[in-house]
Amino acid sequence: MKREQIQKILQQNRLRGLELLSDEGSVEGLAARLRGSAANQSLIQEIKAAADDLLQTPNPELTFALFRIYSDTGERLAYEHIYFERRKRLNAFVIMSLLEPEHTEYEAAACNIIWSICNEFTWCLPAHFNEGAERLDIDLFAAETGFALSEIVVLMGDRLPSLLRRRIEAELERRLFQPFLEQGPYGWETADHNWSAVCAGSLGAAALHLMDDSSRLSAVLVRVLTALDCYLEGFGDDGACAEGYLYWQYGFGYYVYFAQLLKSATAGAINLFASSKVKEIALFQQKCFTSGSMVVNFSDSPASSGIFMGLSCCLHGEYDEVTVPDISLRADYSADHCGRWSPAIRNLLWVKDSWLEASAGKALWPSESYYMSDVQWLLSRHVNEAGTSYSFAAKGGHNAEPHNHNDVGQFILHADGQAYLADLGSGKYTAQYFGSERYTLWCNGSQGHSVPIIDGLYEQNGTAYRAEVIEAEATKESDQLVLELSSAYELSTLERLVRSFRWEKEELPRLMLTDTICFAANNEESAKRTVTERFITFLAPVLEEEGRIVIEGKRKLVLTYDHIVWRAEATPRSDIDHFGGERFWYTLDFHSTATAGVPLIASFIFQFVS
Repeated sequence: MKREQIQKILQQNRLRGLELLSDEGSVEGLAARLRGSAANQSLIQEIKAAADDLLQTPNPELTFALFRIYSDTGERLAYEHIYFERRKRLNAFVIMSLLEPEHTEYEAAACNIIWSICNEFTWCLPAHFNEGAERLDIDLFAAETGFALSEIVVLMGDRLPSLLRRRIEAELERRLFQPFLEQGPYGWETADHNWSAVCAGSLGAAALHLMDDSSRLSAVLVRVLTALDCYLEGFGDDGACAEGYLYWQYGFGYYVYFAQLLKSATAGAINLFASSKVKEIALFQQKCFTSGSMVVNFSDSPASSGIFMGLSCCLHGEYDEVTVPDISLRADYSADHCGRWSPAIRNLLWVKDSWLEASAGKALWPSESYYMSDVQWLLSRHVNEAGTSYSFAAKGGHNAEPHNHNDVGQFILHADGQAYLADLGSGKYTAQYFGSERYTLWCNGSQGHSVPIIDGLYEQNGTAYRAEVIEAEATKESDQLVLELSSAYELSTLERLVRSFRWEKEELPRLMLTDTICFAANNEESAKRTVTERFITFLAPVLEEEGRIVIEGKRKLVLTYDHIVWRAEATPRSDIDHFGGERFWYTLDFHSTATAGVPLIASFIFQFVS
């Protein structure tokens, strides 16, 4: 859409202020609705408890010493812990000042933290800050902060002191609007991952809230819309988020927050939801949960996640096919360790009691299977007659995906909300994590995934290292995925590596995994190549007898194999999780040798017996 078209629409239709967020017509009416919502009661209590706790301590400071830690050591958490606590204080104090205006201590605390955030040296994280840049950086968190403050101006209205309002407007002009319009373009404007959605969506939302000049606003919006088109290019027609569910919730969430504001601001004249691809992306959430809060956590994704009920209700309002999950799956207020304003307030604003009541009592996640051809993911949930949920997921893809792990051929098995064969998901974010050593880390390299190690070599990083799908089928009785994986390894002697999954959905389901590995024949007819079949689990494997290993949690999984051909070895391991804690798990390896020119068949049966 051209700038002139956008400006014309704004001049004809533009709505401003509280109308973009509420139909009540007043903040008092909006607060009364939020307080009266049955679905909001427990969430409000969590926010109030957080606010009351935070009132007991002063605002923590972002010191120079903290800021320098990242450039000196690559460590992120020390600074980010304080940065995010300040955003959590902003959220809790502002929300409680809106819901309980009679308690003036919330408003006073909100004003103080707003002033303090306006005083910050930069709104960017040190990991995203370019010390030698001639222009001001705009990263995810700078853009989010601007979005938050702009919306707080709207919601607090006349209760916000005029000096503080002018300060917010001046800081957004200095830190976001002027750099964006005069010093751009920024690299994220052409990104096909969460950065374009979060940065552009936040900046566009802030402009809708605060910019008076329709010509200047249209200049912002035309670039925002272009950036959001780039974001959508990162998805195929199947709507799958290759970055993982967490980044769907994050990146697509910010796409939706902006899209809803723009739709309201233009009285529906610009409707980003009127897209078949956006609809498919909206449906991704209900496809990637396995049981309860457990998710298919390929890439940098946690193994479990709460659901943003506000986002889910908004999407259901746009598309009937989007499921409103059971309220028991709601993300706790404290679950967002980054303290993001936009989802926090919309989890109150957007929930619909009637929709949540209609979803109560239904199966949390019913039996369904999906093959998502663009990302080459097979996702399958099976709920048996006893009501126990079993899930299988596997992926092909390539090794240069957003938030990539070298994991072509990876798979997971879940039962009753527990991982029996697992994906480690994301690790602790550091300079090393996003640098040249990324794939030396367990959770990112193929050595930390359930994929083969071929002649001592792991999968390599890059778009050329990919799977070829031979067969993919999902039926009521069984699902099948067959992949050719030899291209994932930089090994000229590897002629063929075919991995075949067959998931049989009986009362107690089983997965049959067969790898066919063939090395090229050479002059040394007796040449031997080593092969290790590796599986990852958080549960201790027990060798019950030769050829039979048990992995037991809430349910019991039995792995059978040919012990004449394969030697089993279980090794306890540990690494550092996303939040800096040590996590413990096991590699379950099966070792064998292959003769050049002679196919080696690896067959494993994973049978749930309870």
